[in-house]
Amino acid sequence: MTVRRCLEIFETAEAAGVSGAELFLGAAREALTARGRFTVALSGGSSPIPLFRCLAEEAPRAGIDWRAVHVFWADERCVPPEHAESNFRLAEGLFLSKLPAPGAVIHRIAGEESPDEAARRYEADLSASFPGEEIPVFDLLLLGVGSDGHTASLFPGMDLDGFSGRNAVAVYVEKMMSHRVTLTLPVLSSARRIVFFVTGAAKAEIVGEILGGSGEVHYPAALVAASENHVSWLLDREAASGIVNP
Repeated sequence: MTVRRCLEIFETAEAAGVSGAELFLGAAREALTARGRFTVALSGGSSPIPLFRCLAEEAPRAGIDWRAVHVFWADERCVPPEHAESNFRLAEGLFLSKLPAPGAVIHRIAGEESPDEAARRYEADLSASFPGEEIPVFDLLLLGVGSDGHTASLFPGMDLDGFSGRNAVAVYVEKMMSHRVTLTLPVLSSARRIVFFVTGAAKAEIVGEILGGSGEVHYPAALVAASENHVSWLLDREAASGIVNP
């Protein structure tokens, strides 16, 4: 597997967050100029926290019409929006609630519903939001990478081919005893720009494997990273420590 990449390594997660915020705002301006709206899918976990905080600081003076920004999620745990494990709650608390009024257009995954119903509703929202597109094409997709090689809620060992024809599906992650809704591999791979924002020493080994481009690496994150579209990696020094000749 050949991995096409734009790789940036920063001394700290905070410095990576500053660069990630600049990239986000630049992508927004470009999309708004070209298409009149900006569509972005966010992820959860601890890695994007510094990025969200930087965005919250920069948003009021960014010169962006946030009413034309449509925010989606790459995945969500099947929990209510106020739950501590909600990806929506993380982004809302750190970033989205700080936007100038009236804010962005929010396309939340209804984690409080049953998993299958939440996935169905999210697919319907995607269809309505991307009319005429069999596979939704986001302007920007922000992803993390788990130490096991998962991204969004696509985990090693899942039958990804079994999700054929679906844009969002309900999954059960047995090792975490967690029901989730996730975008599928074709959707993740189709974004105009894909950014893996990864921090921390716990991710070093898996990042090194994926960016090593081994033909035997079939982690979901590696499959997304092999997209023919623009793929960027923003890493702090710890997460990059497993890369040979970065």
